[in-house]
Amino acid sequence: MVSTESILAFAAMSLLVIVIPGPSVLFVIGRALAHGRRTALATVLGNLIGSYALVIAVAWGLGALVETSAAVFMGVKLAGAAYLIHLGVQAFRHRKEMRAADIEAPAGEQRGDLRTVLDGILVGVTNPKGIVFFAAVLPQFVDHAAGHVPFQMMVLGLVPVAIGMITDTLWGLGASAARSWFARSDRRLSLVGGAGGFAMIGLGVTVAATGRAD
Repeated sequence: MVSTESILAFAAMSLLVIVIPGPSVLFVIGRALAHGRRTALATVLGNLIGSYALVIAVAWGLGALVETSAAVFMGVKLAGAAYLIHLGVQAFRHRKEMRAADIEAPAGEQRGDLRTVLDGILVGVTNPKGIVFFAAVLPQFVDHAAGHVPFQMMVLGLVPVAIGMITDTLWGLGASAARSWFARSDRRLSLVGGAGGFAMIGLGVTVAATGRAD
């Protein structure tokens, strides 16, 4: 079993890292601005699943490979960056198709929920911040003498996922509320949709250009 002390210490460390907006948070905000609240919440769900997939990978040794191999790390990072840019370009291209009426229409009709969740999963799995955090920080809070190391990591991994669920949801709801205000004008809604697209493109470029170079 994982000790209460380890859980609390890891929770404190996770909170410090999560409160600094990273790719997942900025991605949620971009989707909220471009598509609205339901898409933002579906994106949050996908991000959480993707983040926990990283926890499982680290628990069973795959995370160590990604972290120690510069080539693998770079490949994962560039794949995530390219997908972010692709989504941003699509949002920007279709910004003029947005109408105030879209705010009232069921979001499932605007964009498939499953597709949105899958988008979030891909971004969560390829998040360089998450890869480094889980590969480098998570193992430090495991009691190797107690055994069942993968199980301990998977339990501890639920902590940042729970914190991220709360913070990312708040970011998404806040951004979608701002979008609703812009929806009073089709022109303003088009502008905010384009802004969401630009945000995702900029995020993709930033992810590709930053991070370790070794």
